[in-house]
Amino acid sequence: MWNYEKRLQYPVNIKEPNAKLAQIIMSQYGGPDGEMGASMRYLSQRFTMPNRKAMGILNDIGTEELAHLEMVSTIVHQLTRGLSPEEIQKAGFAPYYVDHTVGIWPQAAGGVPFNACEFQSKGDPVTDLHEDLAAEQKARSTYDNILRLVKEPDVADPIRFLRAREIVHFQRFGEALRTVQDQLDSKNFYAFNPSFDAPVSCFCPSCNQK
Repeated sequence: MWNYEKRLQYPVNIKEPNAKLAQIIMSQYGGPDGEMGASMRYLSQRFTMPNRKAMGILNDIGTEELAHLEMVSTIVHQLTRGLSPEEIQKAGFAPYYVDHTVGIWPQAAGGVPFNACEFQSKGDPVTDLHEDLAAEQKARSTYDNILRLVKEPDVADPIRFLRAREIVHFQRFGEALRTVQDQLDSKNFYAFNPSFDAPVSCFCPSCNQK
């Protein structure tokens, strides 16, 4: 059960619309390393975590990613509202406009639509948490790239906030991974698993002489 507060996690107040920036930032809505994939990844993976702390971390971060999804969609909305068809066409936003007007729809900056292949849920806790650590670094890198291109303070400030949260999430997933590694057993294939791992025979000359 979640309680929804009717406010953004960080305020977004963009004064000047800019469809070119919207195309860039949209990738963090429905792109390969965006907030939609992140929230679905973590809220799916939580069910196969072996302890409540790891499960709770995934649940907390997956929920926060939904808040980030709301922030990114708000940024895209404010960057595109009130634009004339001429301004949209000049900004190169016409292909998106034809299909979606200025509605919010998940796709990457290159126009590739979101699909479930954007996130993984493997069912092995160590595998999934390494996936999550990498996902947070890729999201942080994407925000780095956005900040290299975006100079407007009212756009860059919420992007900086989102970037900072990716770093915190990376650290928390590290905590979750340590709790899982402390409890490795035959059900986790990262460790030696006697159910299918057999001792490896040695064929080196010194052993064969014995």
